[in-house]
Amino acid sequence: MDRRCLIMAEDPELLDAMLRLAAAAGVEVTRAVDGSDARRWWTAAPAVLLDPAAAGLCADAELPRRDGVVVVVRGEPSPEVWRLAVSVGAANVAALPEGEDWLVGLLADAVQRPAPGGRSGAVVSVVGGRGGAGASLLATATAVAAARTGADALLVDCDPLGGGLDLLIGAEQAGGLRWPELTVAGGRVQSAALHSALPRADLASAGHGELAVLSCARSAHGPERSSVSAVLDAGRRGGETVVCDLPRYPTEAALAALGATDLTVLVVPADLRSCAAAGRVAAVLAEHTRTVEIVVRGPSPGGITAREVSRSVGLPVLTFMRAEPGIEGETEHGKLPGAGRGALSDAGHAVLDRLGEVSGSRLRIAS
Repeated sequence: MDRRCLIMAEDPELLDAMLRLAAAAGVEVTRAVDGSDARRWWTAAPAVLLDPAAAGLCADAELPRRDGVVVVVRGEPSPEVWRLAVSVGAANVAALPEGEDWLVGLLADAVQRPAPGGRSGAVVSVVGGRGGAGASLLATATAVAAARTGADALLVDCDPLGGGLDLLIGAEQAGGLRWPELTVAGGRVQSAALHSALPRADLASAGHGELAVLSCARSAHGPERSSVSAVLDAGRRGGETVVCDLPRYPTEAALAALGATDLTVLVVPADLRSCAAAGRVAAVLAEHTRTVEIVVRGPSPGGITAREVSRSVGLPVLTFMRAEPGIEGETEHGKLPGAGRGALSDAGHAVLDRLGEVSGSRLRIAS
């Protein structure tokens, strides 16, 4: 299906502006020279941009009414512009330059292919209750579980001091964008374009969806808050399951992710020191996000139960993850976290199942 937007303009300056904004939105366009020419693409184009003169020509050609028609002007629209907009059935008038960001967003949304089943995506964030709790492992296992349903999943690294999640999925040598190379124009990014530009994990079996990772590089510079918001919004619009690996300290990027998150998971090892540390992290999370639950990670040297951890931290238990000896060593040798059977895979599926309940998304959980 052709996803080209239709542009028709008599004013050369407005035509240049429309083409520039379409490029910023990452969309392809078809240009029409008159009403008869426009008729060929009028119905199928995801969006139609017209200057006032073109709006008059299209109205004279009696083109059918449709959604997604915008009349573009410079400065405050005159009563005549509004009359032309009504005559051609335009729902909006975009006044430049003030309306540029809005128009870029409209174009990006218009060409975004609908998610399978028309559903929106969901966002889950994973945070460690203390250093070394295993948040990155669980985040990756959750993303792997999502991809194994046959849908696309996006693993987003928001911890610039974590070494890079591309290392964890064995994609450190793979081509594709990392955070330092990603440029977000107008606060918007296309889900399909983003997904195709990122490194992907090898799930090794046909019929699976794709797992893309947006990783931090080997530097202390993490993503900008606005870029994180744009990426998560794109994943949600594209129907993807977005899994964020967040640092324990509240960076601007982490706060942006928490604000967009449907479910936040705090990973707490079952020992007293971890409970004390996780309690402080939980207090911060409660200020910035909605549903927060804990995954209790075994073993427990002192015999602390999941219920006791829950009481100590002040959060409900999502699941208990039993000990899986050797999992860190296996990832060092290239095994994708959560790809096989075991406690980590079970916990990832439990998080994904809970995310579906919290977000209302129709996620298909693989057994």
